[in-house]
Amino acid sequence: MGALDPRVRIGHVHLKVADLDRSLAFWQGVLGFEVQQVWNGAAFLSAGGYHHHVGLNVWESAGGSPPPRGTTGLFHVAVLYPDRATLGDALRRLLEAEVALEGASDHGVSEAIYLRDPDGNGVELYRDRPPEEWPRRRDGSLAMVTEPLDLAALLADAQAVADG
Repeated sequence: MGALDPRVRIGHVHLKVADLDRSLAFWQGVLGFEVQQVWNGAAFLSAGGYHHHVGLNVWESAGGSPPPRGTTGLFHVAVLYPDRATLGDALRRLLEAEVALEGASDHGVSEAIYLRDPDGNGVELYRDRPPEEWPRRRDGSLAMVTEPLDLAALLADAQAVADG
């Protein structure tokens, strides 16, 4: 078999949630996704008017609890931000909403903030560095790392852009 066509992308994620209104308060109210449609126990949200990047539904999970740790399932959904300033703005939104962070890392190829949504789903908010900045070994392979992310500098970058 050959390699997968490099134009293939993961288009959206659809999450089972316990309370649709609570999830909308997070995905729309805190993160800023726009509701495209609410229909039959589901909501479809996006950035920029796309039909949906995130689907939320209570079809099999209304009133349910998160899966216990140590079981299989979704580790996290990753939301890609276009640049450092917009990632910094996402951090500002999280802090203003008093959402607990689980971590923040500089991976050399990307910068990432980790948290959980109200249903316990792992969420990564990240931005990629340009490929020419990715750390590489002598043989050309990636040399990703996990270093602390400077959150104060990330917020300052977002504020500098906002201030113009």
